[in-house]
Order: sequence, then structure tokens, then C-alpha cells
Amino acid sequence: MSVEDGGVPGLGRPSQARWTLMLLLSTAMYGAHAPLLALCHVDGRVPFRPSSAVLLTELTKLLLCAFSLLVGWQAWPRGGPPWRQAAPFALPALLYGANNNLVIYLQRYMDPSTYQVLSNLKIGSTALFYCLCLRRRLSARQGLALLLLMAAGACYAAGGLQDPGNTLPGSPPAAKAGPMPLHITPLGLLLLILYCLISGLSSVYTELLMKRQRLPLALQNLFLYTFGVLLNLGLHAGGGPGPGLLEGFSGWAALVVLSQALNGLLMSAVMKHGSSITRLFVVSCSLVVNAVLSAALLRLQLPAAFFLATLLIGLAVHLYYGSH
Repeated sequence: MSVEDGGVPGLGRPSQARWTLMLLLSTAMYGAHAPLLALCHVDGRVPFRPSSAVLLTELTKLLLCAFSLLVGWQAWPRGGPPWRQAAPFALPALLYGANNNLVIYLQRYMDPSTYQVLSNLKIGSTALFYCLCLRRRLSARQGLALLLLMAAGACYAAGGLQDPGNTLPGSPPAAKAGPMPLHITPLGLLLLILYCLISGLSSVYTELLMKRQRLPLALQNLFLYTFGVLLNLGLHAGGGPGPGLLEGFSGWAALVVLSQALNGLLMSAVMKHGSSITRLFVVSCSLVVNAVLSAALLRLQLPAAFFLATLLIGLAVHLYYGSH
């Protein structure tokens, strides 16, 4: 994948090697997210409050951005930034906050790989918002590549639309502790569609905002995650009685928080120097990581359609980023 034009003349971009490493790391962390959440389950349920995980993730990102500015990894603007530029980041913080909580709730209604593949429905909404909001046009070749990404998700998801109660026909309840089947419930499908719409809008809006402002990325992230912490702190406090902030957390949960925080910072760099479409390919390619981890850690049974989906994703990457 080449470094895409940031859309702003003179905007600094990472070198090809650093860009490739950044995309590979983000792909790995995206793919590991759902399996790591599944490993956090106790008696089939997440033992901590979802709002706690999201709040701690936002707080970790905020602290990392502040540290980056304090040690001088990214320079503070001369004369200080106009603080009115912070206000627009309230909307993406709200959208990201909603989706970050949705991701954890979605795990109750589908297995990790079904979530990972069906979340590719965000490709359509992101492409639509990308063309409308950024006034970009996709070539026929690029459009076909995005359609192939959606087709990959559809062909693999076909085996997941089943009743989770019929995991092993004729088997006693105890047998359900065996290999995890592909499944999704109707409510899970509705929530996932909402998740994809919000994801597309938040992604494109954030890209537009970051490219229009000539501010260091760490400072823009500081604005964004300050709103994110405040929003999620309110959601956590208003969530009613439940486990404490750190109650139910394990080593796996801490790894979820850290990986999500690092991945959020990587994705902001993709928005600044690449595009929302690049983010879509990262998420889609993470299917392979997700499937390997799910098979190894959760004993997920992968259908033959998975290999067809992987082939389609590879073809889509070649069409979109290959030589024309």
C-alpha cells in the first residue's frame, strides 16, 4: 500500500517503511480485538462494565497524546493554538463513544469472527460519506475493489446466520463448551448496521477535520480524546449501579484497553496522512488475523467460505492499490 495524498499541500507524511509497519500493526490489533474480548468472558459474559473499558481506553489515549507533546515528540504550535479549533472534535468524540460501547455489546449477540466480517458493511457507508463529504470520486476499479470487500464479508457471513442455540444438534447442553460456532442474532444484526453507519460518518468527518486544521496530530488527538474522556465519564457515571471502574478486569482486559488505545492513535495517523478508505482496508485485512486467533484461542470452526473471503480481500487490495 502506498502512502496516500493527505489532501493538504506540504502535509508531512511518514516514510513508506514506517507507513507499512503502522498499517501492519493496526491490522494485527484490529484482528486481535474481538478474540481478546472473548477471552475476557467469565461464564459466557464480560465480567466488567463495557463503559469502564471504553473510558480507560480513552483515558490511555489522552495520556499518551499529552506525553507526546510534553516530551517534544510533536512540537506545540508557535503562539499556542486557537482553542476554538477544539470544539469540532466534540462530534466525532460522541460518535466514537457510541461505537466503542456498541462493539462490546455486540459480542453478546455474535461470535468474534462473524462480528469482524459483518462489520465490513461499514465499507458501503464510509464510501458514500467519503464521496459526499470530501467530494472525492472513486474510479471504476476502486469501486469494484470496495464491492469485492463487501462480497468477501457477505460470502463468509452466510454461514454465521444461524441460531446459536443449535450449535451442536442433538448434543447435551454441556457440549456447548466445545468449539465455538459461527452465529448472530437478529438484534445483533440491527445493532451492527447502526454501528456501521456511525462508523462511516465518524471516520469521514474525522478525516475532514484533521486535514483542514494545520495542527500537530498529537494536539488534535488531545482535543478529540479530552471530549472522549468527558463523554465516557458521563456515560459510566450515569450507567446506574454495577461493577466498579476496575472491577472484573483481568490481564486480558488490560491488554484489550492498551491495544485499543494504541490502535486508536495509529488510526488517527491514517486519517491525517491517508484516508478513510485506507482504514477500511486495514479493518478488512484484519479478518485473517481475527480468524487465526479465533481458531487457535477459541477453537472456532472456519468454513470453506473463509478462504474465498480471504481471496476476495486480497484481490480487492490489488485492484485498489496495485499499478493501474
